[in-house]
Amino acid sequence: MLEDRLNADIKAALLGGDQFTATTLRGLKATILNVKVAEGSRDQQMSDQQIQSIFAKEAKKRQESADLFKQGGNDAKADQELAEKKLIETYLPAQLSEQEIKMIIDDLAGQIGAATMADMGKLIGAVKGHAGPSADGALVAKLVKEKLSA
Repeated sequence: MLEDRLNADIKAALLGGDQFTATTLRGLKATILNVKVAEGSRDQQMSDQQIQSIFAKEAKKRQESADLFKQGGNDAKADQELAEKKLIETYLPAQLSEQEIKMIIDDLAGQIGAATMADMGKLIGAVKGHAGPSADGALVAKLVKEKLSA
């Protein structure tokens, strides 16, 4: 399970003296615990899919923070955020390429009959449901918009 892997990686980082990895992974563990407490399921393990969803959100937060730090001229902080994002992504499934997402969009658009911009939300939902966390939501939205406006 992903939660067990996270705990083992924290232990290995601490034993190896890797403060950056240990701190980042502890933050992820705390985020998981916060979600569990909010759901009232603190003593239960979460599914890998739930954890991947949390990690995908955390990776997105790191990217947004890095972008803001770059705009503010703080490249050191931006690099740190990107390094954390890269570490988080090791726990996520490989991201689909733009071409692979386009193929899924084309396939699902035909299946659900999405042809106009009014169908955009329905098609995005179908693509996200099919691809899960392996497809970036912003990229999916962009590609669906391109497909339906063409």
